[in-house]
Amino acid sequence: MLGLTALELARIQFAFTISFHIIFPAITIGMASYLAVLEACWLKTGRQVYVDLYHFWLKIFAVAFGMGVVSGIVMAYQIGTNWSYLSEFAGSVMGPLLTYEVLTAFFLEAGFLGVMLFGWNRVGPQLHFLATCMVAIGTLISSTWILGANSWMQTPQGYAIEGGRMIPVDWLAIIFNPSFPYRLMHMVVAAYLATALIVGASAAWHLLRGRDNKNVRKMLSMAMWMILLVAPIQAVIGDFHGLNTLKHQPAKLAAMEGHWENTPGEAVPLILFGIPDMEREETRYAVEIPYLGSIILTHTLSGQFPGLKEFPREDRPNSLIVFWSFRVMVGLGLLMIALGAWSLWLRRGGRIYGKRLFLRFALLMGPAGLIAILAGWITTEVGRQPWVIYGVLRTADAVSPHSITTMAVTLAMFVVAYVFVFGAGTVYLLRLINKGPQHFALNKPPEGGPGEGRTPMRPLSAANVDNDDSIEGNIDDNPDHGADRDGGNPPTRS
Repeated sequence: MLGLTALELARIQFAFTISFHIIFPAITIGMASYLAVLEACWLKTGRQVYVDLYHFWLKIFAVAFGMGVVSGIVMAYQIGTNWSYLSEFAGSVMGPLLTYEVLTAFFLEAGFLGVMLFGWNRVGPQLHFLATCMVAIGTLISSTWILGANSWMQTPQGYAIEGGRMIPVDWLAIIFNPSFPYRLMHMVVAAYLATALIVGASAAWHLLRGRDNKNVRKMLSMAMWMILLVAPIQAVIGDFHGLNTLKHQPAKLAAMEGHWENTPGEAVPLILFGIPDMEREETRYAVEIPYLGSIILTHTLSGQFPGLKEFPREDRPNSLIVFWSFRVMVGLGLLMIALGAWSLWLRRGGRIYGKRLFLRFALLMGPAGLIAILAGWITTEVGRQPWVIYGVLRTADAVSPHSITTMAVTLAMFVVAYVFVFGAGTVYLLRLINKGPQHFALNKPPEGGPGEGRTPMRPLSAANVDNDDSIEGNIDDNPDHGADRDGGNPPTRS
């Protein structure tokens, strides 16, 4: 297939499936916490706007959660089918980590998810809020275990090799490996940023279409505050993460910077743009800023760090891919900071809701968080090559002995299935967002139940946009919606 080897096809297949998968957990991590904040605000203030937004975004969360579960199952099976030698060699370490994720996080989420999705009028407000918080905590626990496993593959420790297999000897060292704190913080904050950008873009979309109401304004305001506060924090975390990478994975850092060799006594410039050439061992057409590379990575004016030429050719990651994926991530991060700063400036006089140029920018930035996450994962995983467990097991030694035909056929099947299934899911998500927040009746009798026409049994049931029983008209048809309900009445339910 296009002259590719079975190993390359296996890597492409894994990259393809994980790229789809990572999007949905990122949305659910951020969205679950956002839902907990919305419900907490409602319990504190009694304002209807928070209820409306909660139930609007609950539908998006339900769909994303369902698609995340489906894509995650594929990932688990693929490790065993396409990377059997990895499972055999490191299964004693990786297996328990992934099992703990299921036993703690997934069971916690599954236990409270039904109450969160379908229990609004069946349980009390405090119990429902508890369920929402438990689901949000579950997503964070899940992130902890998954990032623990991935970070260990990047910076392995706490193991011994006996009989050709890795044996855990110190679980605390395995879990809290050197890169774990930075990767966990970086990923969780990225999920929060991605969610805030999606919420802000949704609000901007409705404002640009003339749907100016309290719900949409509250969406935009909350999203912009989140971006303003969190985007700079993410930049600081990224700086610490970069220093950690320099210490533990210097070849990856050199590939990210397109840095090949040091000149004795000279500072390292920062290469803004260029084309790293792996064969010629140089970065062509480099646009450089003198001294800045040394300042950022060594915090001195003349400090140096290893160049790619200091590593054997067979141990070098593909600098062209890593160089540009890293710059996509950083560039989008700078735009996020700019968006947050612009929103703060426009809050004077309430201009944030009517400045169409700003709203168009916020709309365009909607997918930026997810794109940045994908770019960051490409940087992380391609930069680890040629190792699957850094410095211990090469990727070429971890792959299953499948033929090129087998890998090509399964890759083609995955592409077709994913485009169809997740393409339809994405269209459905956009349809939900386009519908906009609606008024949710607080004291409506419970739906479903024994003998009733509809008994929800799965997460996607919570996103039923055709069920008019849970709403009382679209807020776009009622410009005064919420005017008599935003005065801070205490939450009540029948």
